[in-house]
Amino acid sequence: MAERLILALPSKGAIAEPTENFLKDCGLKVNRLNPRQYTGTIGMLPDIEVLYQRVTDIVYKVADGTATFGISGLDVVYEHPHDDLIVIHNALGYGHCSLVVAVPEAWVDVENMGDLAEIALDFRENKGRNLRIATKYTGLTRQFLHRHQIHHFTLVNAEGSIEAAPTIGYADIIVDLTQTGTTLRENHLKQIEDGTVIEAQSCLIGNRRILKQHPAALPTVRVMCEYIDAALTARNFYQLTVDVRGESAEAVTALIAQNPLTRGLLGPTVAPIYSTHRGDSNGTWYTVTIGIGQKNLLPAIEYLRLIGGTNATALPVRYIFMEQSETYQKLLEMLG
Repeated sequence: MAERLILALPSKGAIAEPTENFLKDCGLKVNRLNPRQYTGTIGMLPDIEVLYQRVTDIVYKVADGTATFGISGLDVVYEHPHDDLIVIHNALGYGHCSLVVAVPEAWVDVENMGDLAEIALDFRENKGRNLRIATKYTGLTRQFLHRHQIHHFTLVNAEGSIEAAPTIGYADIIVDLTQTGTTLRENHLKQIEDGTVIEAQSCLIGNRRILKQHPAALPTVRVMCEYIDAALTARNFYQLTVDVRGESAEAVTALIAQNPLTRGLLGPTVAPIYSTHRGDSNGTWYTVTIGIGQKNLLPAIEYLRLIGGTNATALPVRYIFMEQSETYQKLLEMLG
């Protein structure tokens, strides 16, 4: 194995900039001298060299071992499967999209895949030809159609603006990626109800053969997984600090424990406030620190107010390192 491991990242496209921002948020900032350079480094991962490639090429390079790791779209990975290609983390939390079947809005009677199966049969029996489908995802599309008992179709391997294919006339329907559906609607297309082929987002992939044959690569991927897991977990949490008055730390803890929303990840941290200005005969003031999920933040603050809490501050949490990286443990299981 080469002295340095290769991490392939998108050089252009919808997930190129979000990928760099994601790695930066994980503490794995990529350093390169200028945007036109196709190589870079990551200070936290000194054994890794970054190589910028097109999203599809990333999958090929990881599959053949030219790159050890890569970040690409899960849709591309599923479209180009390979025995040596392993998905280390399938949900990095950005680049969300759906691969969907879309038909012309004028096909008012086509609402689901069952209707489309009837249309495909009608094309075959009455028009003497197959239903033409424009897509870049020929493998996924073929498998999906066969699962829905649609067999009379012709795939048109299209590039560019696939949404225009039915209007131009070189295809009847399309199978393409969408995020909001706006582009489909602007081209007078509609997604059918059960026509979602896959839901995808950005993912971290690796070469199975290299990781199995060269255990020296595992410490590097463990560091990557640790920071990615910790950053993704922390996205949903705030560190909430509030001052609460009570007879004792135990009494304050008991009040807080009465409400499940304020118990935190493992429980609150309660510490006395050493101040000559706030103590009185009604009790002592304590600082309470709790890890709170984002959706529970305001309800927790409202409860703490009810029990006498004040001066609440909430700070975003950057990392939450659990007992171990779940992603890394799953990777070890996949590698056997």
